[in-house]
Amino acid sequence: MAKAAVGHAQEEREAVEGFRARLAVRLQAAYAKFAAAWEEERAYRRASLWLPVAAGAGAILSLTADREPSLLAACVALAFLSALAYVLRAHRAAFAIAIVFAALAAGIVAQGLRTWRVAAPVVTRPMSVEITGFVEQVDLRRTGARFTVRLTSAQYLDDASMPYRVRLTTNRAPEFEAGAHIALKARLMPPARAALPGGYDFARDAFFMRIGAVGNALGRVEAIEPPEPAPLSLRMGAAVDRFRNALVQRVTERMPGDAGAIAAAMVAGKRDHLSREARELIREAGIFHIITIAGVQMTLVAGIFFVGLRRLLALSQTLALNYPIKKWAAVLAIFGAIAYDVFTGSRVGAERALVMTCIMLLANVLDRPSVSMRNLALAVVFVVAVEPEALMGASFQLSFAAVAALVAVWEARLAAQARARTAPLGNVRPGRVGEWLAWLSEARWHGLGAVLFATICATSATASFMAADFHELSPWVLIGNPLTLLIIEFFAVPAALMGSLLYPFGLDAPVWLWLGLGIEIILAAARMLASLPASTVHLREFAPWALPFLSLAVLSATLWRTNLFRLTALPFLAVGLYGATQGPRWDVAIQPNGETAAIRDAQGRLVTIGRFSGFTSEQWLRADADGRDPAASRGGLCDKAGCTARLPDGGALALVSDYAALTEDCARAKILVTPLYAPWGCKAGLVIDRRRLEETGAITLRFADGETILRTARSPGEDRPWSPAPRKRPARAAAEAVDENGERVEGPEAISGLDRLD
Repeated sequence: MAKAAVGHAQEEREAVEGFRARLAVRLQAAYAKFAAAWEEERAYRRASLWLPVAAGAGAILSLTADREPSLLAACVALAFLSALAYVLRAHRAAFAIAIVFAALAAGIVAQGLRTWRVAAPVVTRPMSVEITGFVEQVDLRRTGARFTVRLTSAQYLDDASMPYRVRLTTNRAPEFEAGAHIALKARLMPPARAALPGGYDFARDAFFMRIGAVGNALGRVEAIEPPEPAPLSLRMGAAVDRFRNALVQRVTERMPGDAGAIAAAMVAGKRDHLSREARELIREAGIFHIITIAGVQMTLVAGIFFVGLRRLLALSQTLALNYPIKKWAAVLAIFGAIAYDVFTGSRVGAERALVMTCIMLLANVLDRPSVSMRNLALAVVFVVAVEPEALMGASFQLSFAAVAALVAVWEARLAAQARARTAPLGNVRPGRVGEWLAWLSEARWHGLGAVLFATICATSATASFMAADFHELSPWVLIGNPLTLLIIEFFAVPAALMGSLLYPFGLDAPVWLWLGLGIEIILAAARMLASLPASTVHLREFAPWALPFLSLAVLSATLWRTNLFRLTALPFLAVGLYGATQGPRWDVAIQPNGETAAIRDAQGRLVTIGRFSGFTSEQWLRADADGRDPAASRGGLCDKAGCTARLPDGGALALVSDYAALTEDCARAKILVTPLYAPWGCKAGLVIDRRRLEETGAITLRFADGETILRTARSPGEDRPWSPAPRKRPARAAAEAVDENGERVEGPEAISGLDRLD
């Protein structure tokens, strides 16, 4: 029996040793595969592509900090880390860590320099003032216009507090053009803050566009003599804008309605003529990018210039045989692409496409590969250095994700072709299933299969950004995108070039007929796609950490070349998808100025009360995966003094806009919301007044297990140039404007309290 026990123990030891040996062999094989894959990545120099990613991450961290990072400290850190990386260059791992942190610091420095360059005053409260300034841009609408003015003077504002430029709207047809020096009375307001915590913050974008106020023109706009001539850059930009508007008017005259509005957006980048119905139609069809000037249009324009000029130069036998006409054509195409970018308004997507196109054409001049991920990395470096705030925008995210996916597909296609040339004959899977798999693998690189495969990859890469930024996805985009590409290639871009060239001669009418035919095809296809089941899938807002992980998944799948390293995208994708389902839930949302609120009713749908804001209501509904028209969400019981709505627990939320009603609502409301200063000692369960909103920005409330969970758009102590810390105000100042009976105080007493605070 003892011998049997000893034999059993021996067998167990041998089994354990055998398992350890097999495990060691497998781990060694896995390590060998990993090492081989890493060496292949090094041979392709793919690790260096993550340095622009690190720089971009540094810029984003700087943008999202609750206070302004020290530019001096960032410069010192960059210099130190760069020197450290140089010293450690012989030690691979240490060098990699140092250079990544140096790139991170470079992004912070780039963002700090950008903030310093564009810093300009921003109005802190609504005001009606007389202003004068140069008109920089005019965007004509079906009724009225939106225009941008670079100020030369503003009533009551000195040079230290006068905004650099303001954006205004008018309901009248403008009698002025870009470049004019005008005088008018305008209602100015601070740029709108985010309607939700973590939502789109127009105030930040406006700061980097040096827009210090928005509002509307009051009364007549007069052209006056300027105190001094406009800068040359403004005059040149105004001349381009005048030509764009003249071309837009010509197009809309030849093609009235939404067809002309889409044509104007395609040709000149002007989208203000488009109706809301048309916007919703092409958005639901998943082809909203047809009205943006981005990569496809820029590439086609550069391609037309390059091929056309090369063919033109080749007509001369002397030039063709003795000179590098291909390189000449590439250089001339660069100037053509730059001119097209300037003419169409030079948006972020177009700028990225312009940089990519110029790099591709310069690669032809330098006899280097044209399409590569390094070219895209250089474009990212350009954006980080020049406009790092664009990294937070949907235009940059969608554009770069799509291009990264397409470049990765192109590189994979070249690699597959190289393997096919070197693979031995007969290396095909046996059987009918193997033949089908081999056919499918080959079909994705040729003809229609290549187009569909590239569309699937680009759509997959942009899906997470589309869902996070717009809270919706279109399942039928795989049909809409190839069709849109075809229309842009054969109708839009050729028509834009030919129409612009023929317009000064009055010979452009046939061109717009040709473009109109293509747009009618697009609209017909959009109506068909929008009518299909589940044409638009609405999604709730993501958890704040979901998009970074989804971005890492896209980057891992596109930047690496080997399948082993591309598999690292899977854990990032899993965490990101989990975060997409863990977004914050809320029952009440309050606008930053306290004039509008949204409350969830008994059916679980949002009801908006107070002063209606279509843009704010749309942001709330989209974040709640609600596809209703914003106007359909209006509700509550309202009168001149404010609105009331019933909370899920039966209590009342009062939104008060009149001082006379504050005392009554303070006594009966569970939650009191007001754009005014609440009186001292207000007995409402939760008071959200002007003073509190100045500190918190937009607020959401969640009722769970008898508790109220509050989220704010502003962090405690936040102080950034586009989100300055609120001014310290006397604690009892607001109460001085209401007496003990709740009546508003008139005369000097009121001025000494509320009115003086502004």
